[in-house]
Amino acid sequence: MIKLSDKYKWLYRSKTRYYILTGGRGSSKSFSVAVFLIQLLFETGHRILFTRVTLVSAKISIIPEFIHKITLLNLNDFFEITQDSIVNKISGSVIIFKGLKTSSGDQTAHLKSLTGITTWVLDEAEELLDEDLFDKIDFSIRATNRLNRIILMMNPSTREHFVYTKFFESKGVDQFFCGIKENITYIYTNYLDNIKNLSASFIDTIEKIKNSNPEKYKYILLGAWRDKAEGVIFTNWHYGEFNHDLPYLFGQDYGFSVDPTTLIRVAIDKKNMRLYVKEEFYSDIGAELGTQAIYEINKSIAGHDLIIGDSSEDRLIAELQNLGNNIEPAKKGQGSVNSGITLMLDFEIIVDPNSINLGKEFNNYCWLSKKGAVPIDKWNHGIDPTRYALEKLIEGNEIRFFAMESSLTPNFRGKC
Repeated sequence: MIKLSDKYKWLYRSKTRYYILTGGRGSSKSFSVAVFLIQLLFETGHRILFTRVTLVSAKISIIPEFIHKITLLNLNDFFEITQDSIVNKISGSVIIFKGLKTSSGDQTAHLKSLTGITTWVLDEAEELLDEDLFDKIDFSIRATNRLNRIILMMNPSTREHFVYTKFFESKGVDQFFCGIKENITYIYTNYLDNIKNLSASFIDTIEKIKNSNPEKYKYILLGAWRDKAEGVIFTNWHYGEFNHDLPYLFGQDYGFSVDPTTLIRVAIDKKNMRLYVKEEFYSDIGAELGTQAIYEINKSIAGHDLIIGDSSEDRLIAELQNLGNNIEPAKKGQGSVNSGITLMLDFEIIVDPNSINLGKEFNNYCWLSKKGAVPIDKWNHGIDPTRYALEKLIEGNEIRFFAMESSLTPNFRGKC
């Protein structure tokens, strides 16, 4: 029998609107919340909306996890399972499973009326970067017959995330706090709170990570909130809406092995020195995409707009041109990477809120060492095509950029 940490008693005893569950891997957040929700379904009048940012199929991904827990509790006879819901046969209370975004992650999914929803659960909340969408759903949870709950579960990401700024920083709450402040219940746990339920091999792995990689141990296993990556290059960026009224074009990078193929929309506001970027396509199966598939992706997203592609793939670019894409190779040469970084550093960079992968890149793209301005060759599959497009956009216009490669000095705070 699995014994839950005493810290999760706050789920049952607290009567606040917000419940913020943070912590590292192996802390039993998901299990404990699922058990709480299953027990809640035995009360009448509950309509629970369980969401992740993207959810292709609840039947495949989430519902089997709930069935496993229902079985452990020996409660199978009390529930009816459908493709996207779990209904208690006695009370009629229900959990409905939905994705907040379409499967591609670039559009808000069509959520039917939220009228009557008593509890909203956002799993993997670190993946939601759109605070406006959060607020919109939050304001819609206002059923009158039951206590309304907003439950957020997450492995903490960076301190720029709106959950940190909204619920921790602005409230003066420590990241490891457990308890109630104002109308918010905070539950922080890590694997040590769940150690009785963990296998010996898992604990052994944790101990090895603790000794060999203290940073990974701190953030992944203890669940501390991250600052920007140490030695990060770009500190001149933030999330904001893409300005579609500005001239724009696209940059593209091509995947090999486990690298993604990407298509990034880029626009510049010359007067205010703002660079707008938006990931239109970012796939982790880049190596599996053939020329025809890339052509179709480009055609559907960019249409006849210009794409600047990675010039190291000149054969691929020629094939895409022959198929009909409006694409040309980026100009590369000695020092071109640092030159492009210099140009990007001259701008205020505004990243579209839905561009989750780009945000991760900007938080992790850093200098390799103090000796010379050499960036790491990873976390750059969206940043590189941004450089390609930016250089084309400013080519020949009246903006003069005085910072040259020779003057590029890393704002270095340590090795990545």
